[in-house]
Amino acid sequence: MHTPQHAFPAALEELINELTRLPGIGRRTAQRLALQLLRGDRSQALQLATVLRSAAERITSCELCHGLAEAPRCRICADTRRDPSLLCVVEQPTDVLLIEQGAGFRGRYHVLGGALSPIDGIGPGELHLADLARRLDASVEEVIIATSPTVGGEATASYVAELLAGRVRMTRLASGMPVGVDMEHVDELTLSRAFSGRSDIASL
Repeated sequence: MHTPQHAFPAALEELINELTRLPGIGRRTAQRLALQLLRGDRSQALQLATVLRSAAERITSCELCHGLAEAPRCRICADTRRDPSLLCVVEQPTDVLLIEQGAGFRGRYHVLGGALSPIDGIGPGELHLADLARRLDASVEEVIIATSPTVGGEATASYVAELLAGRVRMTRLASGMPVGVDMEHVDELTLSRAFSGRSDIASL
């Protein structure tokens, strides 16, 4: 049964509404989360609010790769131990975190900020494609296209391949990646195998 909105105090209703803005969070889940946070000792809720505010104020976009950072450059771009000859192109900052957790990749990244989707008004100008082209220099030997194997991800991969054609070796993750599935839903073993089995785009 749907709970009438007037059943909750205004402040609680506001919290529930904000939680429903999060991906995958419906109203019932938002209600449970809100009530759990406000049940009994409020220290957990206050600590969460403090950490959330701190993250919102401190986390920004890396000036080089467009990943998540607390300084002008993220930890990966600032790490001199990373292999500058390998550049992995992904859609979102979350994809970087997934690859770091399980693929054993030691190169660097470029975050596009999404995938091409004309129906949603996302064209080449809305992605960090121009910055990607500018990043290619003598140190970059291979660009690994690690966009999701979705319609948008494949369209983006093709666009990147055309954009960088003839400038550098380009590879795509192995076909073991489930078709139509976003990167965030791929397990670590599959992701690791996809990297190790990547193929030259020209040979696909």
